[in-house]
Amino acid sequence: MDLQQAIRSRRAVRVFSSEPVERATLLRLIDAAIQAPSAVNEQSWSFTVVEDRNLLTRISAESKACMLATAAGDIAAHHLEGHLRDPAFDIFYHAPALIVISSVRADRWAVENCSLAAENLMLAACAEGLGTCWIGFAQTWLASAPGKAALGIPAAYLPVAPIIVGHPQGAAPAVPRKAPEIHWIGAA
Repeated sequence: MDLQQAIRSRRAVRVFSSEPVERATLLRLIDAAIQAPSAVNEQSWSFTVVEDRNLLTRISAESKACMLATAAGDIAAHHLEGHLRDPAFDIFYHAPALIVISSVRADRWAVENCSLAAENLMLAACAEGLGTCWIGFAQTWLASAPGKAALGIPAAYLPVAPIIVGHPQGAAPAVPRKAPEIHWIGAA
């Protein structure tokens, strides 16, 4: 798959088969992630791979509770409240792997650096026929002291991008894109 095809076919996947993703494949995805640019070429990212189903279930439950406790006034969270209160809802959609991309420093470029690595990882996964989804529900709890401790992430690190990876159970539908708002400055 060429780059343009990967860019246009990558989707947020939320339905996975139970087939595990091979470690060699996960390592290739992480290798693609570290090819991303970073501010001042610091490459200040760390990767935590979770394949333990019991731990994923625990993180899901803890993250839902955290979201309910911290996002009470968040209008966007209200339409998701039913999911968050449902004990059967798995925020990781039963994906076999979670890759948490963290910054080794909570500095001014942490989010940008990890986000660039995450996009490379997601595009590489798409090119390998895998599905991914950035799980925002997990971010707040993973950044907490108990969340970091559960994954062995050092206290000084900042978890930024929790990305699930797995074999999709079919193609995710295309989402229509809005025309970009473009402001031209200067001569053409």
